[in-house]
Amino acid sequence: MPFCVVKSRTIKIFLSMIVVAVLLCISFEGYSSAEVWFGSSSRLVPIYNVDTSEKQVAISFDAAWGADKTQEIIDILKEYDCSATFFLVGFWVDKYPEMVKAIDEAGLEIGTHSNTHPDMAKLSYEKIKSELTSCIEKIKNITGKAVTVFRAPYGSYNNTLLNTASELGLKTIQWDVDSLDWKGIGPAQVTERIMQKTKNGSIILMHNNADHVTESLRMSLDWLKMKGYKVTSVGELIYGENYFIDANGVQHKQ
Repeated sequence: MPFCVVKSRTIKIFLSMIVVAVLLCISFEGYSSAEVWFGSSSRLVPIYNVDTSEKQVAISFDAAWGADKTQEIIDILKEYDCSATFFLVGFWVDKYPEMVKAIDEAGLEIGTHSNTHPDMAKLSYEKIKSELTSCIEKIKNITGKAVTVFRAPYGSYNNTLLNTASELGLKTIQWDVDSLDWKGIGPAQVTERIMQKTKNGSIILMHNNADHVTESLRMSLDWLKMKGYKVTSVGELIYGENYFIDANGVQHKQ
């Protein structure tokens, strides 16, 4: 019996060595399987949230279709003494330049959400760069200010996209709290999701023309304020330098 135990362990060790050797030789979707299995993947990730001890969160609005609720959102944010970030698509900027100006004049942050809202992870480097620079130029022509944050349409990204955005001085921003307001759910449901998922350093995703966005925003801000959170723009929340982003998209101060 002792001999069998030793032999069984030897076989297990030998098989493990074979598995490791195989992992070092094959790849998945461009990454070595060793990277995938041993957690050393070179895959880049955007900022989903921020590691901070401060009770601070950021609210963001994606704007691609419609603008009739945007001024009321601006007014609500002013009423609650909060900031926010609006990620604008280029064709929205073309259609609603007066709203772009209103957002900027209210002291709110403007980021790019691409020019035509494609799945940018499927585009070439040249097309990605064109999508980003076209929208940035449209925003700058109205506000006269630099654009420093970017959100990918559909939250879809890859290394090419993130590297290209970085080349243009953009930080790519995701979210860790999806309000699901885009599904048309009621204000109470939106607020409940925000209540359940928000923590220090969270980035909350909302949409400027969701069905109940203004009611949802008021209810959510009431709760956030009651809990002592400072509600800011993404740019105010994230670290501008001396930071790293872990595999889960959490931005840490270096």
